[in-house]
Amino acid sequence: MRFLLPLIVFFAASVMAVVQSRPEQAMATAAKALLASLDDAQRQKAMLPFDTEERFNWYFIPRDRQGLSLKLMTPAQREAAFALLRTGLSQKGFTKAETIRSLEIILKELENGSPRRDTELYYFTIFGEPGADRWGWRYEGHHISQNWTIVRGKATATTPAFFGANPAVVLDGPRKGTRALPVEGDLAFALLESLSGEQRRQAIVSDKAPNDILTSNTRKAAIQDNVGLAVAAMTDTQRTMLRQLVDEHASSQTPALAAERLARARAEGDADVKFAWMGATAPGPGNGHYYRIQGKTFLIEYDNVQNNANHQHIVWRDFNGDWGADVLGDHLAFDPHHAGTSRPHTDSPHRGSRPATHR
Repeated sequence: MRFLLPLIVFFAASVMAVVQSRPEQAMATAAKALLASLDDAQRQKAMLPFDTEERFNWYFIPRDRQGLSLKLMTPAQREAAFALLRTGLSQKGFTKAETIRSLEIILKELENGSPRRDTELYYFTIFGEPGADRWGWRYEGHHISQNWTIVRGKATATTPAFFGANPAVVLDGPRKGTRALPVEGDLAFALLESLSGEQRRQAIVSDKAPNDILTSNTRKAAIQDNVGLAVAAMTDTQRTMLRQLVDEHASSQTPALAAERLARARAEGDADVKFAWMGATAPGPGNGHYYRIQGKTFLIEYDNVQNNANHQHIVWRDFNGDWGADVLGDHLAFDPHHAGTSRPHTDSPHRGSRPATHR
């Protein structure tokens, strides 16, 4: 037995290493386990066809959604759902998501018990058959929209990826000082502070910040004006700071997926990557601010303007890869058998609309 225990530990560690290095199988296994735990009515809510238009219908406001909410799950089913979520998010990302969800309690108190503020109105939706050639899943609720698309069991798209927080900083009560997304703002202000006068003139493109992320919840992310401070014009120290900021945005995904996201972003080089700032240049109440990091293939947007600049919206978009459009395109070229049955749809306009601001 004393020889067997180290062997079991060794194999367990090996399995975990495989899961961490390639999470697609873990996703499929966890998604199947969740579906197996549901009754027929729950399964009908949780599972939709891969080619449904709903797969592209993402929101980050409080509203009814398609999928199965935590409210309709038993405790055991919630555990299965969160086990699935942990296959897509790192421990850091999972903690962010749970802190964001917990802020609904504070908003409910501020709004005198408004029923739309509910920590259980977060939804899991599985598109297609887990483990099939093409399938995907989503975890979504107020201030969270995380999307994964898996193709051929080894190519995973992870965008759109949205996190938000209201309040960004809890100002009163027993949770005073709580911040769900602190680093994304703090690192950006540190980078801005490090810039010289000429660098700041290039980076700050407007003294007024937009009221929300500019891409909103559009289906196809539009490339923004190619303005701001080019990475090539930064010092080595500043480039390191920018890399740390981009790493923070990516690190909500599991390590393998974060590494792939960063590799794709860095493959284009620094020539076309720019850092643009709008609004106030120091944190504080009422100091609304916005920044974006944009390259040829990706866009990170951060906005903190609403609610007296205490309300964050953060998104990572891939111009050609949201919902796996790029890997799906490669897949269809590789396997024309599916070419007549599925299209990425990413050039379609978003059918829904919503106000630009919300609480």
